[in-house]
Order: sequence, then C-alpha cells, then structure tokens
Amino acid sequence: MKTKDVIATLAALAQESRLAVYRLLVQAGPEGLAASRIADQLDIPPSSLSFHLKELMHADMVVQKKAGRSLIYSANYQTMNALLGFLTENCCGGNPCSKDGKANCSIKEGVSP
Repeated sequence: MKTKDVIATLAALAQESRLAVYRLLVQAGPEGLAASRIADQLDIPPSSLSFHLKELMHADMVVQKKAGRSLIYSANYQTMNALLGFLTENCCGGNPCSKDGKANCSIKEGVSP
C-alpha cells in the first residue's frame, strides 16, 4: 500500500460515523448490509449515511453491490489487511510479534522507554 493511499484510508476512518459504519460492516462479514439496515442500526439519517459511504468507497474501504433494488455495502477486507500490513510491516525493527498478538519488542540496554 502506498503512503498516499494509507493517508486517504486513515482520513476516511477518522470520523466517528464513518468509523462506526466501517466497524459495523466488518462485523456483518462479506455478505454486508443494505444501506437502510446500516442507517437503522447506527441511527444515521440516510442523506448523511450516503455521504459517509461515498467517503469510505472513495478510500476503497467499502464495496457496493446491487441486490435487486437494494444496495449492499460490505467492508473491503483486502484494503483493511493491506492497511494493517502497512502499519505493522516495520513493527519493532523487524522482530516478530508473539502468538498472542503483542509485539515482541526488546528494549536496548541503556535506553529507557
């Protein structure tokens, strides 16, 4: 993932409603949710939700598909994983993370945290 794409993705998520929408879509899984269900569950007016979904789609965090007359939105897991990979690729100077997901960083002698 390129730095400019990371910045656009993080900017899209740096808003309370968009972050809530994205988290809901991640929880919903690949089948996604109709816009009306997202609006109902998060109590977001449809016009505001439309704006937020467009911002998330512009950042490639959300994909849209048509199902009959409904638009179904789902999280773009490929972009999410690329973002996480970008953020952690140089974790602890290349030291691997432990199995419990915590970084296995060792503090150099004489250097305080």
